[in-house]
Amino acid sequence: MGMAQLGNRLYTGESSYDFVGRRKVWFLIAAALVLVSAVLLVKPGLTYGIEFEGGSEFRVTGSSDQDAAREAVESVLPGAVPTVTSVGTNGVRVQTETVSNAELDEIRAELADRLGVPAADVASSSIGPSWGADVTNKAITGLVVFLVIVSIVMALYFRAWTMAVATLVALFHDLIITAGVYSLVGFEVTPASVIGFLTILGYSLYDTVVVFDKVRENTEGAFDKKDRTFAQAANLAVNQTIVRSVNTTVVALLPVAAILFIGDLLLGAGTLRDISLALFVGMLVGAYSSIFVATPLLVVLRSREAKVQQHDREVREGGPAEPVAAT
Repeated sequence: MGMAQLGNRLYTGESSYDFVGRRKVWFLIAAALVLVSAVLLVKPGLTYGIEFEGGSEFRVTGSSDQDAAREAVESVLPGAVPTVTSVGTNGVRVQTETVSNAELDEIRAELADRLGVPAADVASSSIGPSWGADVTNKAITGLVVFLVIVSIVMALYFRAWTMAVATLVALFHDLIITAGVYSLVGFEVTPASVIGFLTILGYSLYDTVVVFDKVRENTEGAFDKKDRTFAQAANLAVNQTIVRSVNTTVVALLPVAAILFIGDLLLGAGTLRDISLALFVGMLVGAYSSIFVATPLLVVLRSREAKVQQHDREVREGGPAEPVAAT
């Protein structure tokens, strides 16, 4: 059976997967992933770039000798533990704690000498801790403002606070797991990472809104028709949108995967990996949360309403048709 044919059968209800009915399984999987990610955020924890913690950075073009770069810094700053990474196919980035202007010039000269490149090929910059703290505060403020606006818009658009709550839970799920993966692989959190986090939150929100919009459409007249319970109507909405969600996610992941795996691992474009990792993990997790977390959680919240309970009771007494098993 092709994807188009499967999508048509799912949309019309000829075939149906019981996503909502198996919500306990999905919730356990989501809770386990969030718990593991939370532990990873504590130990080993996130690695913040100098934009957040402050420090000095040196970029050398024309040589990729990391050992020589590390020795150059240690010769000027005995006992220092510099972070040395490759940049592209023929470059090195060195990060240290914040140093004085004199030490900055001395390290630049030592790097040029030991790596055998002209002094003009060694660029340096320093960021103070106060500037890093300011960047951190603005990043947190941006995230909080985003979540507040999302809550208000979702509550007003769908006229239901339950959808806003389910959306926020899904977004936190995506954010924590993505951050946990960052901690696991040891990638630095940079402003590019923050942009990636906000982008995947927007992507996850879009995916959830598509499903919730179908839920609203399916349940708009459900209380009058009495042909299916609220859970069945929500499950139908997931089935009707899942093919679209999967196709959209796959198409979006392909270029991001190319940037992450080919650009970083093969070509050495390390400056792209911060945002590409956030996008890759976030899009994947966001597709999962919109289908397996947000909608089942919405059903749990709405099932506590007296109106929904009364409606579901009347539908069950009338004997609604059972969904056809997918083949």
